[in-house]
Amino acid sequence: MKSVFSHKYQTFRRCMIVARKEAQLTQESIAKSLKKPQSFVAKYEKGERRLDVIEFLLVAHVIGVDPCDIIRKVAEGMCESSSEGEI
Repeated sequence: MKSVFSHKYQTFRRCMIVARKEAQLTQESIAKSLKKPQSFVAKYEKGERRLDVIEFLLVAHVIGVDPCDIIRKVAEGMCESSSEGEI
């Protein structure tokens, strides 16, 4: 089983999506800030590609979230949002 499909990685993806939505950012706006195509964001959010640690730090910066907060939430298995049903 690939680690991209592990429970912890699924939690990580959910945390990243929740953080983006809470910041009221679109995939397109993040991609534009990163000078990447929108599909870059779509693929890591869908689990079709992994973010390496440097990419994660850059995305967290663009979203405006502390990467340590994301890591803590993943470690605790908690990533909830009022709009979680949309993820």
